[in-house]
Amino acid sequence: MTATPQTASPPALPTDLPADLRFAFVEASWHADIVQRSRDAFFLEMQRGGVGADRIDVFDVPGAFEIPLHVQRLAASGRYAAVVGSALVVDGGVYRHDFVAASVVQALMDVQLRTGVPVISAVQAPHHFHEHVEHRRFLQQHFAAKGQEAAQACLLTVAGLRSVDRHLAGL
Repeated sequence: MTATPQTASPPALPTDLPADLRFAFVEASWHADIVQRSRDAFFLEMQRGGVGADRIDVFDVPGAFEIPLHVQRLAASGRYAAVVGSALVVDGGVYRHDFVAASVVQALMDVQLRTGVPVISAVQAPHHFHEHVEHRRFLQQHFAAKGQEAAQACLLTVAGLRSVDRHLAGL
């Protein structure tokens, strides 16, 4: 596995978001050496968008299945403009990892629709997970790209919803 994830040039990020907006990042602890790459890239891209680390709260959970409940509590709190969930769901041979990943992503979508708070998913489930160094390195790079994309989606979605709210207020 020598391919590296392809990334497009970063989009222009909104720079006019209020300075009091806060964001939350919920990450699974399993495969932390891979998953934390998304968090690190998320922080860097949020900084590029003018959101410092002091405005982002990080919450660790054991695995992907625990993310939706934490995200729901955070979104319902009214404290966060958006919440991100990040995990690596692998085929452990005992359960269907695709079922777990699909359940988690659906639950995140449900939270978003129930609360009106954007929930961004960086939950990934590769078809096959191999413990060898090259595959882990590939996934670390992939998760870094997903963290950057999650930050972009976070900022653009929050800005977009604020624009919709202003439009609807003017009707």
